[in-house]
Amino acid sequence: MGIRSLLFVAASLVLAACAQDPDTTETSGAGTTTAPAVTAPAPAATAPVAPVAAGPVPGSEEEFLVEVGDRVFFDYERSDISEEARLTLDRQALWLNRYTDITVVIEGHCDERGTREYNLALGERRANAVRQYLIASGIDAARIETISYGKERPVALGSDEASWALNRRGVTVIN
Repeated sequence: MGIRSLLFVAASLVLAACAQDPDTTETSGAGTTTAPAVTAPAPAATAPVAPVAAGPVPGSEEEFLVEVGDRVFFDYERSDISEEARLTLDRQALWLNRYTDITVVIEGHCDERGTREYNLALGERRANAVRQYLIASGIDAARIETISYGKERPVALGSDEASWALNRRGVTVIN
């Protein structure tokens, strides 16, 4: 085979390589050409998916906890409703007026100071203060029960003002 034949073969290979679509040919790291790449068919059009509602289910205990708030706090040895507590109780009343089939239990809690008997009585006054506020806001009295736990169920362990403040509370629990 002569030089002319080799040049002809080389030129044919170069022209053949140039004639292929570069998007359908892959090359290996060494510069050699491999089989054409397989392209996936375009995905079929799908129906739009409705967005999933974010947040808790309306009327659920989770919604009450997240959107409304389940507790109010009291000052030391007090059972009167503070301005901050009124804001929370107003939201509770609106929610309870919207979901009239829901009943609640109001828990009265105290900090660790004082005797068991004293704290049970104070917890009862706190629970009743919350109950009376909700009744005055239009909630049927038959939907609201109360219970006092006194100092028996603290949420914050510790003998400091920060812990005591968290334990002096009224909690509205969905039945």
